Amino acid sequence: MEMFREMKEASKVLMAKTTGDKDKTLRVLADNLLKNKELIFAENKKDLEVAEKNGLASSLVDRLVINEKRLNDMVAGVHDIIAQDDPVLTVEKGYQRPNGLIIHKVRVPIGVIGIIYESRPNVTIDAAALCIKSGNCAFLRGGKEARYSNAVLGKILKESLMQTGLPENCVETVYDPDKTVMMRLLKAKDYVDMIVPRGGDGLISFVSENSLIPVVKHDKGICHVYIDKTANPEMAVNIAYNAKVQRPGVCNAMETLLIHKDNPYKILDKLVPLYKKADVILKGTRDIAETYGIELAQDEDWETEYLDLILSIKTVGSMNEAVQHINTYGSMHSEAIVTEDYKTARDFMNAVDAAAVYVNASTRFTDGAEFGLGAEIGISTQKLHCRGPMGAYDLTTTKYMVYGNGQVKD
Repeated sequence: MEMFREMKEASKVLMAKTTGDKDKTLRVLADNLLKNKELIFAENKKDLEVAEKNGLASSLVDRLVINEKRLNDMVAGVHDIIAQDDPVLTVEKGYQRPNGLIIHKVRVPIGVIGIIYESRPNVTIDAAALCIKSGNCAFLRGGKEARYSNAVLGKILKESLMQTGLPENCVETVYDPDKTVMMRLLKAKDYVDMIVPRGGDGLISFVSENSLIPVVKHDKGICHVYIDKTANPEMAVNIAYNAKVQRPGVCNAMETLLIHKDNPYKILDKLVPLYKKADVILKGTRDIAETYGIELAQDEDWETEYLDLILSIKTVGSMNEAVQHINTYGSMHSEAIVTEDYKTARDFMNAVDAAAVYVNASTRFTDGAEFGLGAEIGISTQKLHCRGPMGAYDLTTTKYMVYGNGQVKD
């Protein structure tokens, strides 16, 4: 527990640092990432070689890759976080009581945040940068599949902290695959204030069942696109194709396509050949399966997060039926409607229970960077303490600051 104790002490130092202090560290971090890019690529290559040897699923391999574009995206994300307003000490509301007390509700850092994640090494930088900006210490426990990548990124983080005078214990990167390390983190309730798991069902269930610390999580990404009877056909095709094919192995990709029965086949005539050309395995309700010669969807398909080039398609009789299906099988992540009818769009947005609901846009935009957060520490599908992509603001809590001039309670 010594590491956690040291992080708790470091968090007291970090929460008192100014915006300028924190932004200086982030600028140095961005520069150091670019200066060390060849080393980062070399270490990432080692992870990719191990992944190939172990037969890692293609969706996980895709998440593991650090190439020129993704490194530049990481650096851009850090700069975006620098450009954001610092949420710490923001006054949410202020008022004066009849007895003269002046009360301010202000945002403050949470303290020490543990992030447990699989595959994606970019999370190491995203999470650390957001924690630094919001005045929190970050304990980063990456997966064994990104061992070499996380090690070099963790080293760069430490160097950036030391170069700018912040405690090096503000960020700890641990890549030991032994579950006892994770268990020690989950039981460190006297030192760690919040846990954020990012990964598959197994990881999230394990963390939820074993943590003594509050957990912010998302369970699955079973996302839908509903094509209404009034949908613009060209728009519907573009959105439905993008939501599935652009990057199928991520949590905001569409897993089920819903189409109003009064306008399904004209759109599917265009969509099915496009999906087949992209090697998408299609499963549909009986009317669709028989018309297009695809697999018949089974009940379990509606509740499956494929994270692959597999898509379930269902016809529905109304917008309400689409909403009922989404609220039954969806994971409260991201849902979309394609429609030209304003009332239908408004009713859909109000009725669907999800962290993000779209009208005439792809679900693929549910992402911290796309939402203007610079990056994200995760996408929460629960309702407390935050929901949707989590940026620096969501890594703060509140406290009341009360100013008096001698008041005492009668």
